[in-house]
Amino acid sequence: MAGIALVTGAGTGVGKAAALALFGAGWSVALAGRRREPLEATAGEAGAGERALVVPTDVADPASVDALFQAIERRFGRLDVLFNNAGMGAPAIPLEDLTVEQWQAVVDVNLTGPFLCTQAAFRLMKRQEPRGGRIINNGSVSAYAPRPNSAPYTATKHAISGLTRATALDGRKYDIACGQIDIGNAATEMTQRMTEGVPQADGSMRPEPRMDARHVGDAILHMAGLPLEANILFMTVMATKMPFVGRG
Repeated sequence: MAGIALVTGAGTGVGKAAALALFGAGWSVALAGRRREPLEATAGEAGAGERALVVPTDVADPASVDALFQAIERRFGRLDVLFNNAGMGAPAIPLEDLTVEQWQAVVDVNLTGPFLCTQAAFRLMKRQEPRGGRIINNGSVSAYAPRPNSAPYTATKHAISGLTRATALDGRKYDIACGQIDIGNAATEMTQRMTEGVPQADGSMRPEPRMDARHVGDAILHMAGLPLEANILFMTVMATKMPFVGRG
C-alpha cells in the first residue's frame, strides 16, 4: 500500500531515512523541518518529483503547523500517515544546571510539536474520504531508560508514550491508528559522538554500537503499510549490542 505521508524532521537522520523508504515504496511524502535546504536535499536524493512536498515548518508553532497541513491538503487532498519524528535534546549537563529555557525548548519540540501535529492530523483524517489514517510517534529507548544528564529528553520521550496510548484510544472512533517506534543508536549525525565514547550509568565513557538508519526506515515503512484494522502499538528497533537492557 502506498499513500500520502508526512514526515517531520525529514531533512536529516531518522526522518530522512523514513522519507527515503516511503518514497522508494511509491508513497507521496510531505517533508517538514525547520531548514529548507536539507528538506530539498532529501527530496532530490529520492528523485520523487511531484510526489515530494517541501514545507519548512516549526512544529512547536501552532500557526506553522496549521500552514503545513493546509499545504498538504491543497497538494494531496488527504493524509494517510503522520510520522512525528522531529526532536531535540538539551546539553548533557547536570540536571541542576539546566536553565528553564533549555528545558522548555525540548518540551516545545519533543512534546508540544507532536501534539500539535497529531491534533491537525485528527482534524484532516476525520473529514477526508475514505476516513482515517495512521500516526507513528518517534519514541526512543529513552522512553524506557534514561542516559546520564538527559532529564528533558527522557521526560519528553516518556511523555510521548503516554501521547501514543491516548492517541490510539481517542483515534479509534475515527479509524485513526497510532503506534510508536522506539529507536536505539541509529547511525545518524546525532549519534556520531557514540563512536568516540559517551557517558554510561557507572560514570565511565565508552563507545556504543550503532546500526544503519535504513533499518529504521524499513520499520517505519512496515508500520505505515499495515491496513487500518491492524496496528503496531510499540516497536523497538535497536543496535543489537547497545547498552539498553539494564543499560549495560
